[in-house]
Amino acid sequence: MALRKRIAGLVAVITLVQSTYSIATAFLLPHTTRVSQPHRSTSPASTTRAPASTLPVEQVRGSDKEKLLDLSVLDRAMSGPPANLRVKDTSTERLRVGIIGGGLGGLITAMDLSEAGHEVEIFEARRFAGGKVGSWVDKDGNHIEMGLHVFFGCYYNLFGIMKRLGVFESSLRLKDHTHSFINKGGRVGELDFRFGGIGAPVNGLKAFATTSQLEIGDKIANAVALATSPVVKALFDFDAAMEDVRALDGISFSEWFLRKGGSRGSMTRMWDPIAYALGFIDCDHISARCMLTIFQLFAVRSEASVLRMCEGSPNTYLHEPILAYLKARGVTLHLNSRIQDLVYDTDASTGAPSRVKGLVLSGKANTEDGKEAGAAGGVGAAGEQRLFDCVVAACDVPGIQKLLPESFRKIQEFDNIYRLEAVPVTTVQLRFNGWVTELNDPVRMKEINGDFSNGRAPGLDNLLYSADAEFSCFADLALTSPAEYYKEGEGSLLQCVLTPGDKWMPVSTEKIAEATLKQVLDLFPSARGLECTWTNVVKLGQSLYREAPGMDVYRPKQKSPVENFYLAGSYTYQDYIDSMEGATKSGLLCADQILRDAKTIKARASSKEDMIKEAAVMSA
Repeated sequence: MALRKRIAGLVAVITLVQSTYSIATAFLLPHTTRVSQPHRSTSPASTTRAPASTLPVEQVRGSDKEKLLDLSVLDRAMSGPPANLRVKDTSTERLRVGIIGGGLGGLITAMDLSEAGHEVEIFEARRFAGGKVGSWVDKDGNHIEMGLHVFFGCYYNLFGIMKRLGVFESSLRLKDHTHSFINKGGRVGELDFRFGGIGAPVNGLKAFATTSQLEIGDKIANAVALATSPVVKALFDFDAAMEDVRALDGISFSEWFLRKGGSRGSMTRMWDPIAYALGFIDCDHISARCMLTIFQLFAVRSEASVLRMCEGSPNTYLHEPILAYLKARGVTLHLNSRIQDLVYDTDASTGAPSRVKGLVLSGKANTEDGKEAGAAGGVGAAGEQRLFDCVVAACDVPGIQKLLPESFRKIQEFDNIYRLEAVPVTTVQLRFNGWVTELNDPVRMKEINGDFSNGRAPGLDNLLYSADAEFSCFADLALTSPAEYYKEGEGSLLQCVLTPGDKWMPVSTEKIAEATLKQVLDLFPSARGLECTWTNVVKLGQSLYREAPGMDVYRPKQKSPVENFYLAGSYTYQDYIDSMEGATKSGLLCADQILRDAKTIKARASSKEDMIKEAAVMSA
């Protein structure tokens, strides 16, 4: 009987997918015919800088308490803090805030605090701002990154910030609404969400029903798993479905997927590359919550799965506008400035910290990575104290674990942080004397002497996944982000993210580049006649926090249990994955909490100052 019910359910799911696709094709797009091709044309399409999307913006059914798809967060990020949270009297209301960390979380926190009228100083250990999204220029003028940075269409908080800066239109390039998988031998499989303006969830059903990345058996198993997932409930009650998703944090995605009828083949060929791209770990090791959160967003809103990439480097097109904004509002940024310790009061009865008052400078420049060393000294002298009304630790996981004094672990929320781990990642750049991803035209593949700026080059202009290489995602930056990565007279600049990165940490950069090049040519055998003219390898031993099963409960909130001490960074709890959007959201939440606490913080500081003055008078 149970088997009969399962078979009946399977047939129902297959029928649902096929009928939905057939009906939509027959009645909604009567003049559209799908033509089967070995791979899609790689001739340059009309790439646009303007990130305007014509996709429908579907309304969330039910509530969305964490505002994952609430467009009001875009407006809030764009307009800055509300009037009631801004300083009206600088002599009595203005806070002095010290921020440890100049990644996106720290920078966004500083944007809102300075916009509200507070005095802010940022201390960053590296010689450049941006954290994990940081980039820099080497001695030969090459732009170097750590990872590959892609903007999903549901990055509403980050998009709002970019609109506030006035760079949303000019800094991002909108890509075709497809997710492409490159297989050995140059075979391209796609999740093609384009459906003549028809949106979610129908365009998603169409994408999965027509993908060539999966065999028919894996498609059926995939349909069964997704049809019995919280994704379906999300179409009718978003928050109820999200509660189901959060409850699945304790198991891996593969455990959930296989239990629901999914196949190992579907995971290997499609979901593992996506999991690696999201969290640098595979489906066996990533939380079901992490993957299903993304599924929910893609299923409910069409534009959530649309990709954008920077016009050029993150430093030029994201961080420099932020730094200009901060400078105009009096924010001081100290680069190459490590923090040695925190200045804090201790509860005499427990030995735990009770109030953070400032930080202790190390006076040392960053020397952990030779590529980042070379700038002399940090701000201040070693052991110098800087006092603030409140302190924000806007760090990554290894950063916060190094920063917190041992006594902080007496408090459970801080001790939980040490349960979190970070994932290693290796980023490889390969420059060629031709266009590697041009699969159709061997003549155009070798043409490099024309004007191929502004995305005019032949090839695949999008983020690319692969199940057949140790780099799960990659892109030709000379095509996707041409402003600074295209060089006249040269060809492709492939940027490949090797995940998992553990095995590559002890390997020499030369051998890593060699292994990556071999795998690139396995994917694109048509490019074997091209020459690799330049390589670069960046190894990051600790990057994103490891979104393993059961870890979500250990992510701390932005307001800590210690007075005047706040946290930001994408690892902190913001109901999203470790990402640029997660970092941005954490910064906005952190700043909002400080602004709401500002009067209390100022009152405590004034009271403390009065007590010190009174004690000094009495002792005199």
